[in-house]
Parts: sequence; C-alpha cells; structure tokens
Amino acid sequence: MERPCPNDGVSWVIAEDQSEAIAFLSRPESYGGHATAVERIETHGAVVFLVGDRAYKLKRAVRFSYLDYSTAALRRRFCEAELALNRRTAPALYLGLKSLNRSAGGTLAFDGDGPAVDFVVVMRRFDQADLFDRLAERGALTPPLMLELAETIARFHADSPPILDIGGSDGLAEVLASNGQNLALADETIFDPADIARVDGASRAMLHDRSALLDDRRRTGRVRHCHGDLHLRNICLIDGRPTLFDCIEFSRSLACIDLLYDLAFLLMDLRYRRLGDLANGVLNRYLDVGDESPEGLATLPLFLSARAAIRAHIAATAAGQQSAGQQLDGGAGRRLGDEARSYLSMAEELLRPAPPMLVAIGGLSGTGKSTLAYGLAPELGPAPGARVLRSDVLRKRLIGMPMATTLPDAAYSPEMTEKVYAALCGEAGRALAAGHGVIVDAVSARERERDAIAAVARAAGVPFVGFWLEAPHETLAARIAARRSVARRAPSHERDASDATVDVLRRQLTFDLGRLDWVRLDAAADPQACLAEARRRLSGLDLE
Repeated sequence: MERPCPNDGVSWVIAEDQSEAIAFLSRPESYGGHATAVERIETHGAVVFLVGDRAYKLKRAVRFSYLDYSTAALRRRFCEAELALNRRTAPALYLGLKSLNRSAGGTLAFDGDGPAVDFVVVMRRFDQADLFDRLAERGALTPPLMLELAETIARFHADSPPILDIGGSDGLAEVLASNGQNLALADETIFDPADIARVDGASRAMLHDRSALLDDRRRTGRVRHCHGDLHLRNICLIDGRPTLFDCIEFSRSLACIDLLYDLAFLLMDLRYRRLGDLANGVLNRYLDVGDESPEGLATLPLFLSARAAIRAHIAATAAGQQSAGQQLDGGAGRRLGDEARSYLSMAEELLRPAPPMLVAIGGLSGTGKSTLAYGLAPELGPAPGARVLRSDVLRKRLIGMPMATTLPDAAYSPEMTEKVYAALCGEAGRALAAGHGVIVDAVSARERERDAIAAVARAAGVPFVGFWLEAPHETLAARIAARRSVARRAPSHERDASDATVDVLRRQLTFDLGRLDWVRLDAAADPQACLAEARRRLSGLDLE
C-alpha cells in the first residue's frame, strides 16, 4: 500500500513495504557462513549493505517527481541500467545483479527458484575513507589529485557521443520546474516560501537570457549521456585513481545533459565545502584539456545554482524521511534542514555573479606567474573564479600536443609566438563577453604584447590590472632547474606545461622590455608573500 510522505503525498511516496528485504539483507547469515557483520548506509533512494569485500545496493520502493522505483519490475530494470552505465567509468566496481526470491517455506534467499520480490546491485566494496567527500572532510583532496580527476572527467565526456534530441533550454527548464516543485513541497518548517520564489524567479530569468546559447550548445554536440550526479560522494579512489560511480540511471533527461552542467555539480560541491581553490583548479584543467568553448562559461552561474537547488530539496527530502520515521536519528533531521537552507541560500547567491575583470600576469620564466595566477583566480569574477589562460598551455593546444609534452624549438618561433598571443587575446575576449573573469599568464616581455592584452579589457569594457613579476636572475635560474627536475619524476597530470630552461631565461634577459606600466611585484620572496601583495594591490585599486 502506498504511503504518502511527508505531508500529503505530493513530495514522495513509499510504494511498498521493504522491511522484510531489509531485514534479510541486514543479517550476516543471509550471505553464507563467511559473513560476520553487516554495515548499512542509507540514502533517500537506496540502502547499501556492506558485507566482507562486497556491497549490496537495494533501491528503495519510492516514487519522487524525478525518480520511480515503486515496483519490483522497475527496480530490476534500473538495477540493470545502473550496471551498464556505471561500467563506463567503474568497470571494476560493478559486479552483477542478484534477485531476492521467496522460497516455498516463505523465507527469502539470493537467486532462488521462487518468485523474485526484489533485486540488488552487487559491487566490489571499497574503503569508505576513499570517497572524495570523506577525503574533503579530512583535508586530503590535493591539487594534483583534483587535476587528475578533471582529466578523468574530460576523457569521459569526450568519449560520450553527442545527443541532439534532449537537453538544451528545454532540458534545463524541466530541471528548474522540478526544483521549484520539490522545494515548495518540502516540509514547511524548512524553507521560507519567499526564498524559494526568489530563486525560482531569478533562475527562470537567467534561463531566458541563456536559452539561445543552451540550444546552440545542444546543436553543436555539448549535450551527451553524462554522469548526472557528479558530486564528491559519487567519486572514489579505486586502485589509487579517481573513479566516477553511481551515475543517474533512472532518468534519461537527468543524465543526457550539457557537459558543463554535469561538471557543475562537482564545482558546486567543492564551493559549498569552501574548497573554491580546488573548484577553480578543476574547471581550468578541464577547459585546458577538453574541447570546450569560452562562450560556455556564461552558463555556469545558472548551472551551479540549479545544482545547489537540487541539493537543497534532496536534503529537505532526507529531513522529511527522518520526520516520517524512515531513519532513526533525532539530530539528523535538524542537521539536514540546516543543510537544505544553506544550499538554497547558495543557489540564490550564485545567481548574482560578481562582475568580470581581466588580470594579466607577466614576467620572465621562473618568476612564479602561474602560482600567482592560480592563487588569485578563485577570488576573481563569477564562481568558481577566473579562467586562467596560460601561453604555455595554449601553445601546445594550438599545435595539438598534450600539456606534458616538451615542444621543439620551432614551436617557439616568433611567428608561432604571435599566434599564441593572438589566441590568448581572442579567448580572453570571448570569456569576458561570457561574463567570466580572466587571468592571462604569459611572459609578455614585449610592449606590444602587453598593450594587446590591455586592449582586450578596454574592448570588453571591464577593469584591467597588469602585474609584472621581478626577481634576481640567479633565483629564476634555480627555480627553473628545480622545476625541471621535479617534472622528470612526476606523472603527466602533475607536470607543469612550461618548457622553459635556463637557456630560455638567458635569451629572455636580452629582451628590450620597452615601456612597462604594469604593477611591479617582488617575486623573489615566498610565493604567499607575492600573492598577499597582489591581493593588497587589487583591493586598493579603483577598478570601476
């Protein structure tokens, strides 16, 4: 018998009583003589039982506006889909499907001869400490690990074929409508209706402004069968590598989405956890190695906000499940209610993006331009911070070589360098036009190169600040030598894109810098001191 919860049956419905299946899966003896204990993990849509080196995932017999597991037939269908889809990214995790069958004596057994009453996905068990949300909680998400994750996501997206019949503005309109409905249906003690109305109205207004762009992205192959639920709890370390798992299998419309909307869940989750520097690093590495256009950055405020609103109503639903007695933890309901309100507040904040600006960071090789760029980037412009355009990365993209590849001298000819600076200016202008902040990281040793970068800001009508980093030549040479030594031992995703050598520095020292009107910064000291000084200079400048 269906049981509406938590109010009048409109938010979610318990369609079947699964207490017998849950009791069976909770008993060690159900798994044979080798099992001694069963651990249980519960979410709003599933219950996972951890036994030895296996995990058994039972889908809850629930129906939401966006998910329907209400019958055993549906649960079997979606278990099979879960196996097939997650084997794209985590083949070693997803082992198979087992049925729960009723025996002649009335008891349940795995894969028995009697009628099937439910189904479970069988997975390889992994250490819960290796979930990325757990790593985040103990401060173990390192920049190299997150850069490797960004590259993993970019490869997954690149391997997924374009989908043209779904997504675009219509797809996001469905998401916003679902968000509005589910937020409104939450327990009335959780959200203020005025807050929901503001988020809904601002989201719809931004969707109206971005509709043509979203539809163009669908036409040009930016909508694909993605993960769909790409937050930190659905990423883990398997054999030491970032692995995506537990993708959306129950809804084609929620999984066949814009690539940046898929990425946005991870970026939003990092920002919510106050890991904005990692979110910015992930976005920049994803853009560096993927096939994404600067114009797409205009979608991020809406995508990030929609993801925060999803987490808001999911947390509210979980709080309602606590109130309905589905889970027994008195303080959890209050905690989830607070979490839901925090997510909704964030959803509203993201719809008021900071204005864009252009910052250029120049200086000879070894001055720490990239360190400063990535230090400033999370704080500039709309979330998750500025697009960092590095000449070293762009040069290799233009040639079609991976970032970790050392280029021949011919790649640094004057003609190629002209193309690199033209591309830097072009991409910076397009990103600024999309409303995003930009940092240009390039030597910029020639006056005409610096003038061209400044002209981009004037043309876009945004504030501009140029920083010129300086340090003794001996310091620069020592840094370059140390960087190259580290690069030889590091995996590809940890190697810096710079090909600079001490010989390159010597040639740069012969350059005529010409007129230099950028803000000079002492880069000889600790990088954090340079970053602090740059922040001080930015805060003290009139950028209007």
